[in-house]
Amino acid sequence: VQLQASGGGLVQAGQSLRLSCAASGDTFSNYAMAWFRQPPGNEREFVASINYVGDNTFYSQYVKGRFTISRDNSKNMLYLQMNKLEPEDTAVYFCAADRNGRHPFQYWGQGTLVTVSS
Repeated sequence: VQLQASGGGLVQAGQSLRLSCAASGDTFSNYAMAWFRQPPGNEREFVASINYVGDNTFYSQYVKGRFTISRDNSKNMLYLQMNKLEPEDTAVYFCAADRNGRHPFQYWGQGTLVTVSS
């Protein structure tokens, strides 16, 4: 499966942004999906995951209550709604897919940069 993330940009603290990830090349519903991020100078970290049909989600403690992961299998799309953004959320965000839904995720998109100014 090929993944293409989009929707990043520059926002002020407290604002919202929605990331999208378009999947192609295979049956989207065969994959559990996730978002990861890599802050400047730091290692990549887990953000959120969602199961095959979208009825089970899991979040990092740092984003729980502010971010919402969702998917639309009819459109082969994954989303990350990010609210109440903080400067600490500044990172390159990656979408990832895996048939087993376990780390390490097998397929990765190219990343989209989110910058939150204070």
